[in-house]
Amino acid sequence: MPGGRLTQQERQQIALGLADGLAYAEIARGLDRPTSTITREVMRNGGPTAYRADVAHRATGHRAARRSQAARRGMQEPRQAGGRDAGEVLAFEEVFTTVLVQSGMPKMMSRVLVCLIVTDTGTLTASELAQRLQVSPASVSKAIAYLEEQAFIRRERDERRRDRYIVDNDVWYQSMVASARSSAQIVETAEQGVGILGAGTPAATRLENIARFMAFVTENIMRAADQARDVLHTKPDSSGQ
Repeated sequence: MPGGRLTQQERQQIALGLADGLAYAEIARGLDRPTSTITREVMRNGGPTAYRADVAHRATGHRAARRSQAARRGMQEPRQAGGRDAGEVLAFEEVFTTVLVQSGMPKMMSRVLVCLIVTDTGTLTASELAQRLQVSPASVSKAIAYLEEQAFIRRERDERRRDRYIVDNDVWYQSMVASARSSAQIVETAEQGVGILGAGTPAATRLENIARFMAFVTENIMRAADQARDVLHTKPDSSGQ
């Protein structure tokens, strides 16, 4: 089985396989590569619908250069706690960021959130985020404002009176609550539109259906989130049972 980085030719084969609708496992068999290699390659480079071989090849070179710079600046060591492989951690961050971007979250906001999630303490200052991500403080500030508004993170002052940004175990629950509030506003506004457009008209019926659909889905999502909230605070069973 070949090892090392994917070649440009292999990336072209991946692109052709995706265009033909092949599964990751089938593409992997054709290249004699692990399925996980193909999955990571596609997800960190735009996903199955946006993957481009030449773009992916250039992006890989850029990522390798960034890792080299990070190592030279002494940024690699903090990412190796617990015997972790720094390169694998960076690759995972890129994959996770790509998945969040594909779900609709802006890229810089996704990078900041993932950086906090993979930090054992779950907390960093704005300057620490800027240093780790090698971006400007202004970019971090904008991302933080978005993430706070969406309830993905919270802030608190440390003993040195610095703002620290924290991602809690409840992050996904809190973001769902925030999303539910937004959905409730959509429902309320749509219901107002029914009266304005005239009950029984095609446009009003459309709005009424939107409101009923959103209300039903939101209610069920929040009920499920409340029932499953304890999972976010449960330690995995290390016994393997």
